[in-house]
Amino acid sequence: MVKRSLQASLTGIQQAKRAFARKGWTQENLAFEVNLKTRQPIWRFFSGRPVERHIFLEICSVLELNWREIAADPPSQFSDPVEVAQAPALDIDILVQQVRSQRQDKIQDQCGILQLLDISHPVAIDDIYIDVNILEDISSQQWLDISNLQNLNPEEFDRFGLGEVEQKQIPGMEAVETYSKLRVLGKPGVGKTTFLQHLAIQCNQGAFAANQVPVFIVLRNFAEESRGRGEFSLLNYIRQEFITSGISDPSIIETLLGAGRVLLLLDGMDEVLNQESNAVLREIRRFSDKYHKNRFVATCRTAAQKLTLRGFTDVEIAPFTHEQIRAFARKWFVAFTKTNTQNGQAQSVQFIQKLDLPENWQFRQLVITPLFLHLACWVFHGQEKFPTKRTEFYKQGLDLLLGKWDEARGVERDDVYRGFLLPQKLKLLSQIAAATFEEGQYFFEQRVIEQYIGDYIRNLPEMPTEPEELQLESEAVLKAIEAQHGLLTERARGIFSFSYLAFQEYFTARKIVASHNLQALEQALGGLVSHITDPHWREIFLLTAAMLRSADGLMQLMKQHIDALVAQDPYLQEFLTWASQKSRTTPSQPKVATGRAFYLALARTPHMASDFALACTLDQGMFLDAALDDLLLECAIDRSQDFAYGHACGDALSNILGIVLDAGLHKSLQQLRDQLPNPNQNRQLFQVWWQVHSSAWVEQLKTTIVNYRNINHHWQFSQQQQQVLQRYYDANQLLLDCLNSNCEVTAAIRQEIEATLLLPTKELEDREWQ
Repeated sequence: MVKRSLQASLTGIQQAKRAFARKGWTQENLAFEVNLKTRQPIWRFFSGRPVERHIFLEICSVLELNWREIAADPPSQFSDPVEVAQAPALDIDILVQQVRSQRQDKIQDQCGILQLLDISHPVAIDDIYIDVNILEDISSQQWLDISNLQNLNPEEFDRFGLGEVEQKQIPGMEAVETYSKLRVLGKPGVGKTTFLQHLAIQCNQGAFAANQVPVFIVLRNFAEESRGRGEFSLLNYIRQEFITSGISDPSIIETLLGAGRVLLLLDGMDEVLNQESNAVLREIRRFSDKYHKNRFVATCRTAAQKLTLRGFTDVEIAPFTHEQIRAFARKWFVAFTKTNTQNGQAQSVQFIQKLDLPENWQFRQLVITPLFLHLACWVFHGQEKFPTKRTEFYKQGLDLLLGKWDEARGVERDDVYRGFLLPQKLKLLSQIAAATFEEGQYFFEQRVIEQYIGDYIRNLPEMPTEPEELQLESEAVLKAIEAQHGLLTERARGIFSFSYLAFQEYFTARKIVASHNLQALEQALGGLVSHITDPHWREIFLLTAAMLRSADGLMQLMKQHIDALVAQDPYLQEFLTWASQKSRTTPSQPKVATGRAFYLALARTPHMASDFALACTLDQGMFLDAALDDLLLECAIDRSQDFAYGHACGDALSNILGIVLDAGLHKSLQQLRDQLPNPNQNRQLFQVWWQVHSSAWVEQLKTTIVNYRNINHHWQFSQQQQQVLQRYYDANQLLLDCLNSNCEVTAAIRQEIEATLLLPTKELEDREWQ
């Protein structure tokens, strides 16, 4: 007698659990798929207990398993429904090939080209596409305390939650093959739509899912047409798609769907208008439940992930790795260089070389997404360099995110934030950035940022004033900012930040520059200059200087604050006076106080000074002083027993004599060199001499150098003075960097600042009196 129940074997249970894990379901989900009112049979199935035969068979069917391989002692007396359903396999395969052939041109036209922003002609997707990686752990779903995030450095901040090296990534194609129902999340411009188009083309060409028919649906178009017809039916929409390809028999699509032979690609869940999103989601759920044997891939912006799809596994597109950036650049420049492939490849090499320069690290943080990488390639293609003023690049990128990106793709938004004009969006984001940056916050709790938004929108016309309504509006605006252009992003549950530190810094600088009158601007610049010794504010200074119509006032304020750092310490003033006097003895006066900077560095870090001299100037006097100071530094170590060391000191002194021009110094140093026995003639004699006389010889050398070159003073700085000096150096370097950042500074102000860098207070006052 045929058994009325079946149970899974141990190996069958393991196989079923793996298939269940790939679905990403709960047992409640599976029970729903099998049309059960309770999950108890599901639990019994996975526990190896007997389950009614028809339920056992349906579970295996939903999990796409052969029930005979799962069951323990499967009977052979009754027919296999799976086998019956798949009996006409040859006919289905033929049908798939026929439909693919008829729809090939349609899919190629729909998905085979890209229209990149600011590019006047389309480009073939294969000419520009780079395989993406997938993160299986969604960053914004993590539960983290804000204190875990505040200590990240700028590089870690920009990539946090976006795929650090240690975070597991898998190829995008592997994710699609692993999960039959997949939802691909990502921030604006990371390549979600392009990834779907690539899947469609690969399927169309038989390189992926060769036994399925690709169907690509832009969900906002589906919603618009469904609204016009008064019904939301994916089946009817797909039928209309097939009709445009000359396939008019409505039973064909039903046959393909019933056999699981469709790859359904649903693009842009977040782009459907709010009033239609529930109807669209219901239809996707109903359709994917009914035709569960097919493969589904949907895309959605990360911020809109709460538009859940039961049974779908969520993954996130990872940022580009350095190798992906290189590969994209190679393809981009070959595709858009109008001469030949060789020239395009050469320009891509130049692009990567300049991108890797230390001064371009901010660009490297931005170009981890295709949108910004395309923009960077486009800018570099026209100028063969990165813009000196990063503010212009940031502005172009923000213009894309704040409007052009949706506009270019015909996406319409329908919430309160849509009514904001671009200046209002910029002002709101600038206020949020400045307030949080002033507090030293890179990450902020949702309630905090909603308060900032509420403070702004309560002053707008026709906005609610009741606290509860204002709170709801603030929350809606935050979600709109996150969903529409991704400038604010949820890093972990309830914890937000700007998507890139560069944008938080840019908006903070913009808030300073956009002060509404001269008095407010002076106050804002004064507040900025109060942070001149804080390294976190370095980029704000550079951006503000570049954005100001005239940076004269800021440069003068910075100079005043810098000089005040050391003005009240007599010992530090004496140190600066010595460096100033010493620098004036060089035969050719170096540019931009290089001489003073060199001697300050020589006195504090002599082992670095020779490198500084070679890098900054070819002045022979400075190079001589660096060499002498290095010699004294080595001689200061007691190595009277070391023959090789004594020999090396003698050789160093011989080399120095070759660059000494002063006759008196040359004579004195030569006399010291002559005191050393010749080690090549009698090594033992030299060693004995060095052991006995090295200390006295070194002291004579020191005295000679101090008398003739006025260096090797033993400056004794306290720990506090060392800290003040370091802040003073760093602030002067920042001032120089601002002056060299192509900011608008009048020639007279620039010359005065450059001439007075690192001067003691007395000399500054004398210049003012003159």
